[in-house]
Amino acid sequence: MIFVSLRHNWSLGWLTKALSATWLDRIVAAIACVPFAYSLHHEMRNFGFNFAWIIANANFMLFVATMIVRRSATRVTPDPLFWLLAFAATYWLFLFGRFADVGVSVSPAWLIFCLSVASFAVSVWARISLGRSIGLVPAQRGLVTTGAYRFMRHPIYTGIFFSYTALALQNCSLRNVAIFASGAALFVIKSFVEEGFLRQDAEYERYMERVPWRWFPYLV
Repeated sequence: MIFVSLRHNWSLGWLTKALSATWLDRIVAAIACVPFAYSLHHEMRNFGFNFAWIIANANFMLFVATMIVRRSATRVTPDPLFWLLAFAATYWLFLFGRFADVGVSVSPAWLIFCLSVASFAVSVWARISLGRSIGLVPAQRGLVTTGAYRFMRHPIYTGIFFSYTALALQNCSLRNVAIFASGAALFVIKSFVEEGFLRQDAEYERYMERVPWRWFPYLV
């Protein structure tokens, strides 16, 4: 039993160290961008030069592509379920966006446009604020408490919520609403999972007390 325990601890330590390696970070980030380029091509072919779809894909490309220069993590979760959740949430639009139909617009074009602009603006603001501390899976890469993170703990997800709302209003159908709502729900779950991992650090615990809002300041 002692031998098995030691082997398990060694394997876990090796895996954690490998996941924190800078070279692996760069490779993962580079490969992770490819599906979104294909997704953008698919949506433009099926929906034309559609601003809401372009912004939705641009948000994810911004999120993933900038990981190439991110800071190495001091601690990364080795939990495979957390990795699966991160993959499902990030690539939900790529995996299931191709099943979306044209649907019907249930909102004025100006509102859809404003939601899309707000989505990208918040995403850019969040990315600039986060700097090199970005990551897909729960990891400690340096706590950021300024910029967008002064007002909400997950502003990148806020931008994605705006984007999914714009797409649902522009392409409303039972199937589409299910696709976009499920994608948003994954990021809600991801928020709680990340906080459960990060709050093991007392500094992050204090940050959560100072900034009680996850996605929308003074609301939730």
